[in-house]
Amino acid sequence: MTEIALAAKQLNVHYGEKHAVHDVSLDFAEKEVTALIGPSGCGKSTFLRSLNRMNDLIPSCRVTGDIWLKEQKISGTETDVVALRKKIGMVWQRPNPFHKSIYENIAFGPRYHGIKNKKQLDELVEQSLRKAAIWEETKDRLHKSALALSGGQQQRLCIARTIAVRPDVILMDEPASALDPISTSKIEELISELKQDYSIVIVTHNMHQAARVSDKTAFFLNGHVVEYDKTETIFTNPAHQRTNDYITGRFG
Repeated sequence: MTEIALAAKQLNVHYGEKHAVHDVSLDFAEKEVTALIGPSGCGKSTFLRSLNRMNDLIPSCRVTGDIWLKEQKISGTETDVVALRKKIGMVWQRPNPFHKSIYENIAFGPRYHGIKNKKQLDELVEQSLRKAAIWEETKDRLHKSALALSGGQQQRLCIARTIAVRPDVILMDEPASALDPISTSKIEELISELKQDYSIVIVTHNMHQAARVSDKTAFFLNGHVVEYDKTETIFTNPAHQRTNDYITGRFG
């Protein structure tokens, strides 16, 4: 039986008077990639940011419903959101490396969470960069600025930075939309490798990307989930006409 890594139950998100996400319930399986697709403004990124409580940082935002990380309810006021974001990492649309060296970008999180031993940090930095498929490109320039890397390299560095604190789940908000086709291909290959160790939820506008990298796909429209199924089913035999219209390019 498939283990559930993360689950949202009857999740609603409001920005002031705007009801952005309507009563969404989704389960995300261990070591699977789930794609969230849908037209701009449909609520998929808002929903994604709710999963690790990033929407808490927006004063006008109100979230109701429950979110579970395995058996732990993480949507209550008693949840330590800093500890939570260690377990549920986030990779943003545009690479956002710190204005620090490559080494310090990776070591920052583990050091913040209590790892001070240099040998341990050195090992973590190397492991994380290897897992993010960027070690060979960075091993001789670890103490140079991360800002000198290309956009695609910066995004893989940000993935390595996320991995370094050993999360259970990685959220990705259009991680390749600002990248060229070659860098995009590398990110997609990396996602396929990372799912051996992590559960991944990815927002993407790219239908081909969703079809290539994900095991399951949820189609969002106007803040609702229209359909959620195996990716192959969504793209070859969707249950709803609106899903079919979207993936065949009739709207969106």
